Parts: sequence; C-alpha cells; structure tokens
Amino acid sequence: MFDKPRAVASHACVAVGRCQLASLHALAASAVGSLAVLALLLMPVGVGFRLLPPAARALRVLSDRARSRADRWTGVRIGPPEPLPADHALTARKRSGALIADEGFWRDLAWAWLEPVTGGLLVAVPLALVEYGVFGALVQPFIWRLIDDGNWYAFVPVHSTTTMCAALLLGLAFTAAGLLAAPATLRLHTRVSRPLLAAPRSVQLARRVERLADTRARALDTQAAELRRIERNLHDGAQARLVALGMTLDRATRLLETDPAAARQLLLDVRRTSEGALQDLRNLVHGIHPPVLADRGLGDAVRSLALDSFLDVHVETRLPGRLPAPVESAAYFAVSEALTNAAKHSGAREVGIALTHENGLLRATVTDDGHGGADPSRGTGLAGVRQRLDTFDGTLDLHSPQGGPTTVTMEIPCALSSPKTCSS
Repeated sequence: MFDKPRAVASHACVAVGRCQLASLHALAASAVGSLAVLALLLMPVGVGFRLLPPAARALRVLSDRARSRADRWTGVRIGPPEPLPADHALTARKRSGALIADEGFWRDLAWAWLEPVTGGLLVAVPLALVEYGVFGALVQPFIWRLIDDGNWYAFVPVHSTTTMCAALLLGLAFTAAGLLAAPATLRLHTRVSRPLLAAPRSVQLARRVERLADTRARALDTQAAELRRIERNLHDGAQARLVALGMTLDRATRLLETDPAAARQLLLDVRRTSEGALQDLRNLVHGIHPPVLADRGLGDAVRSLALDSFLDVHVETRLPGRLPAPVESAAYFAVSEALTNAAKHSGAREVGIALTHENGLLRATVTDDGHGGADPSRGTGLAGVRQRLDTFDGTLDLHSPQGGPTTVTMEIPCALSSPKTCSS
C-alpha cells in the first residue's frame, strides 16, 4: 500500500542529491573554464602553450562526465564531440594550435562558462527550496522564542505559537515543493546543457553517414547469408523429400498391378514424406516471417513466443497500432533471440517483456532474473541481433551485472502503419 509513495519520496531525495552534485560540477566547470581562458590569454608570453593542453583535457573530462550523468540520470544520450588532438610528438605550441582549431574545444569552453549561469542556477532552485523548507520546519520551532520580534520566515512574522506552526507548515510545503521539482529540474538542466554538450552538427552528420554505410554493408552481407540459408534448407529439406517422393511414386506405379500390397505401402511412405516436406516448408516460412506475426501483429506474436517458452514469461504491450512489417519482423526475432539466451544461458526462472511505441520509437525490453554476466562479445546471438537492428538504424543496450538481473533494451525508429489499437 505504501510502496509507491515511498518509491516516489526516495526518487525525489535522490534527485535532490543529484542537483547538489550538478551544482558542484558547475562550479568545477567554471574553474577549469577560467583556467583555459587564462591559458589563452597567456599565449603571447609563451606560458599559455604549456597550460592550454592540460586545461583542455580537464575540461573534456568534465564535459564527458556531464554527458554520462545525463544518460544515467535522465536517460538522454548525448553524443560526444571528436576526441581532442593529442599527438604528444608535437611541441606544446603545435598542440595548442591544434586545440584552438578544434571546434569541440570551443564548445566545451562555452559550456563551462554558461553552465554556472544556466545549469547551476537552475539546479539551485530545488536545493534552495529544500534547505529553506528544512529551516522553517526543523529550526524555527526551536529558535523563535530566542529571537526578538524581527524574526520572519518568508512572509510570516514568527512571534507566537500560532505563527510558529504556520512557519512549520510553510517549511514543509517548501520542502515538498523542492523534492517534487528536483526530477523535472534535472531533465530541464539536461535540455539546457545539451546543445553545447552534444557533438557539432557536422560531426553528427559524418558519424551518421559512416554508420549508414557500415550498416548497409552489413545488411547486404546478412541478406546474402539469409538467401544462402534458405537455399540450403530447401535443398537439404523439402527438395530432398520431394525428390524422394517422386522416386517412391514411380516405384509404386510400377508395382501397382503386380504387387498391390507393396504399392500400398509405398503410397503410405509417400504420404509420410509429403507431410515431412510440408512441415519443412512451414518451418522455413516461420523462420522468414511467422504467420502469427503477419496475421495478429507483434504483440500477439511475442505472446506466442512466451507460451512456447518453458520459462515464466510476462508480456506487456502498449502498441497503439500495427508497425511496418519489416520492423515487426526484426523486433520479433530480436525478442526471440533474447528470450532464447535467457533460457539457455542465464539460469533465469522469470522473464518480463515490455513492448512500447512512443515518439516514433519502438522499444522492446527483455528482463530476466538470472545470474547476469552476459557478454555480447561472446557468441553470435546478441551480435546478430545488433546487426539486425542496425539495418533499421536501431540500437541494442545490454545491462547485465554479475548476479543479475539482465536487461536487454532494443530500440527501432519507426512510424505506425495502422491506427488499430492493440494495447493490453
């Protein structure tokens, strides 16, 4: 009954602590930024050439930490700029010249100077509310008798028991407002800082072109491998059975008049062979695009995977409509591979699968209660899933500490292809 309010209060307290860390980080960024500016000013006398490279590196460390905290605290991924020029074979003068020509250094410097004014003041708001509220709720009740009539708390003159109680209630309100505002303030702080922390647009476009070229090459390789797999399965499965079926029919035809009993037995073999060939074709089609996926959509297809698994699988879907068929297929096989890995390697008993679509992004999350320690570099399962998602400019994120749990988060940018509601 009290779990949810307790969780909200705990989350708010953590957010206040993070606001305190962000304010201290803003002061550190200001100090290092001032050092970088001092190095630039001292260049005419030569000292700045030796001072600028370490100042720029320290500034990059702080901006990298800010990007990392934005990801951990608010879930916003900010792409870093290109690494700073760090050719130690060059002289200090040439390294400083390379830094001055680097756009990322200037963006770090601008962020360091603006962070105390924008981000620092922003995160100070919930801190001030909490601290002032704690003063009113925990200090005023004990000191108001010791202070003369000039004792005010906010707009309340504290000179009696009644006004002291009013100050206490006002302090509690300030504290609650600060706690509730802290999470939203952190998100707003990330939004304000992101333009300068993110890589320049030219770098982002270059990275995107490089990524698209890489994923296109991998997609062509995957397509060729898939065609070879289909051809091999047809040759070794259904085709072989159909050839055997034709040969058995030929023998049955020759024995039909001379030995009807043997012909009958051969025809029964033909029936079994045809059933086997049909099953091979069904398995092949299921491996290309499962019929349940085409008929019922991604949500019901994943539920069918859950029913087939020997694990206790809970599926939650919030998909407001049908997705493009290629996206549904990629997400289905990615979830299938993650579920297979959980069954084979994690030692899990329960698995939770969540499918959501928000802001043009399909997100599939698979969480198991296994022993953790999954490594995508070992084996080809997760690597294959990542390659499948790369075709759609999707991402795969694995969080699997030793002892568990393991969480696989897969995201694919896509739009709905049908407004039909399929949430549950």
